[in-house]
Amino acid sequence: MTELLRRYPVQLNSYCKALSGRSSAVAKLYLPDLRELENPGLEADGLAELEQSPVPNLIRRYRDRAVLLTTSECFVRCRFCFRKRLWADGAARFSLSDENLDQVCEWLDRNREVDDILLSGGDPLVLNDDRVVHLATRIRAAGNVRTVRICSRAPAVEPRRITEQLTERLSVIDGLWFVTHFNHPDELTPESEAALKRLVSHGIPVLNQSVLLKGVNDDAETLRRLFKGLSALRVKPHYLFHIDPVEGVSHFATGVEKGLAILEDFRYTLSSLATPAFAIDLPRGAGKVVLVPDCAGKNGYRSSVTGEYVDHPLARTGGGQRR
Repeated sequence: MTELLRRYPVQLNSYCKALSGRSSAVAKLYLPDLRELENPGLEADGLAELEQSPVPNLIRRYRDRAVLLTTSECFVRCRFCFRKRLWADGAARFSLSDENLDQVCEWLDRNREVDDILLSGGDPLVLNDDRVVHLATRIRAAGNVRTVRICSRAPAVEPRRITEQLTERLSVIDGLWFVTHFNHPDELTPESEAALKRLVSHGIPVLNQSVLLKGVNDDAETLRRLFKGLSALRVKPHYLFHIDPVEGVSHFATGVEKGLAILEDFRYTLSSLATPAFAIDLPRGAGKVVLVPDCAGKNGYRSSVTGEYVDHPLARTGGGQRR
């Protein structure tokens, strides 16, 4: 355990500590597990983010969007974190400097096909209000940027951070979205629900990303409760991710078949409003792939009402052959 805590230290705030005491599933998100030291040939930067960084702390994997790492700090350290490299082994801490921000904005001015920026980290909301608003406003004005997404676990792990003052200041930034991260329905506490309602009531669209985690939320009923709870709060479940191919997290892997089975269950039990896309991020920076159950067969298309295959003549391609 000493080696584990040296390599991947525990950081747990009072809110999540109390929640972990009430929920064994939530506790698995934050408490150390010796299986984190298992490494089946994985790399710390398995998604090749460093290789796809044209200027420091900016990651550009896709033509039209990029991720800006605003800080290495978080409110808590999630054991399934795909950027464990930012805090493993006593890694040097950082926050985006004004000089670095200037470099990023100059790069955006030259690369105008990039119009969507995700402010990530770490967690941007560990920074103070002035800094968060400054970063979002400056990036929104750079190049051809039209949308800015603030990606933060704050509503789930430090809901009091979502203050009336902060939401009012963010709400006037054109093109701003908020992306949060709930993994289990036990995280939907009165405090976290109040934080989400505050964001939505100020007109800020909110998406949620979850990770499919073995032993935590890898069953349809648990995720259905989560996604129904979020959609009732007007938070759209956006992605359900398979665990990423980075070292220190392999014990959370379920395999994609588990996710596809859960998605197949959702076809009958969960509305499209509450159903996220199931995706897997490929190694070496090859990008995400959205996975869906195979609902087409030689006898037609599977009904979401009866489960039987039903023919649809207008879905056929030339010569009556179905592809």
